[in-house]
Amino acid sequence: MAATDQTKPSTAPEFESGYVNGHGESWLWMADEAETTPELQWPASIDTYAKMCREDAQVTSMLRAVQLPIQRTIWRVRPNGARPEVYRHIAADLGLPVEGEPSDETPLARTRGRFSWTAHLQQAMEMFKYGHAFFEQVAQLDEETGLFHLRKLAARKQNTIERINVALDGGLESIVQRPPSSMEIFRSEPIPVSRLVAYVFDQEPGIWTGRSLLRPAYKHWMLKDRLLRTHATMIERNGLGMPVYTGADQGTSDDLSKGRRLASEARAGRYAGAAIPFGAKLAFQGVEGNLPDALPGIKYHDEQIGRAALTHFLNLGQQTGSWALGTEFANFFIMTLQTVAERIRDVANQHVVEDIVDWNWGPTEQAPLLVFDEIGSQHAPVAEALKILVDAGILFPDRKLEEAVRERYSLPSKGTPAPSTDDNTASDSAPAARRPRARGTDPAQGSLFEGATT
Repeated sequence: MAATDQTKPSTAPEFESGYVNGHGESWLWMADEAETTPELQWPASIDTYAKMCREDAQVTSMLRAVQLPIQRTIWRVRPNGARPEVYRHIAADLGLPVEGEPSDETPLARTRGRFSWTAHLQQAMEMFKYGHAFFEQVAQLDEETGLFHLRKLAARKQNTIERINVALDGGLESIVQRPPSSMEIFRSEPIPVSRLVAYVFDQEPGIWTGRSLLRPAYKHWMLKDRLLRTHATMIERNGLGMPVYTGADQGTSDDLSKGRRLASEARAGRYAGAAIPFGAKLAFQGVEGNLPDALPGIKYHDEQIGRAALTHFLNLGQQTGSWALGTEFANFFIMTLQTVAERIRDVANQHVVEDIVDWNWGPTEQAPLLVFDEIGSQHAPVAEALKILVDAGILFPDRKLEEAVRERYSLPSKGTPAPSTDDNTASDSAPAARRPRARGTDPAQGSLFEGATT
């Protein structure tokens, strides 16, 4: 018998030799040193990005195009091999349905005063605007069952964070908030990472402030804002021309001063008018030559702002646009949304779902998963594809598939139909006729349209 090679490495690397966070005066703090624009260096960037969202319609549209599809999709709790007690506890805490269980059999609990995944998801997506979003876990003990429930994920607003403490290996250690204005004499205690849920967008190693989705659009937003102000000034000053007063031949300096005041106060209106001495003139003179057109520049910067989030389709249709090209842009954009939503899902699974399981059953307990429906999926193509696969005999419509279809289309769960009088009479006089199977159906699995078994 040949001897088996049982040689193993003498040791495995258990410790890091290098580091991630080694910049600055203290290794407890790491900022994005590549950012050279003062207005975009944290924490000044918080006010800058907030101003961009408040004042610009294109920026707001871009953010909503990213956020709303993720909010609109349906989120569920997948058992993932966990015990029913565990995954139903998670589903009740998050206020979400369980995948594969009929909604009418497991109704959702009341929502007032309880944690809301929908509200939390909306707040978590503030990371797109600011680059990061931190939340503190707050639990509540059920004295009757002895289990902990998630009471809230308290948002720690970006403009309240004073410091983000980072370990030498780049891992998050804690955050420190500024004291409230009414308690400035007190010192805020750090919130440890064990109690934090951190969503960070476009993160580099050790940089827990992330990078805002609006960062590439800042230059175009700033230049567009200047062009808009210039355009408004041109319209205001040159829309009706410049009022010019010409004094009479024998006019005095006092008449000229009054005429200048008259020209300065001249305004258009239904009852507007002026009276001038004989021989004087008051005229509105237009600009000689062509004024620069700021609108093409404004349109260009709008397009570049949309490109920052791959929302090219927002710019189509202003003049001309290809429907096929717009569809391709939208499809690619949806794929990016799916990737971003998966990142949110992974963070919630690691630091929300698994933490709740650890609180109650320990780290060795199997944990369920937070999942969501594919973003942008359309029901009609899915139904057509299912029909083709079933007719071809590639897919067999068993009970699990039927439940998944009912869940996807928000249909009621399948129940046992009440027997009719004709069916009872026929069963007494003759054996029940065997119903024909649907084409492409596996006999061992049953038909998608057969009655539910008891």
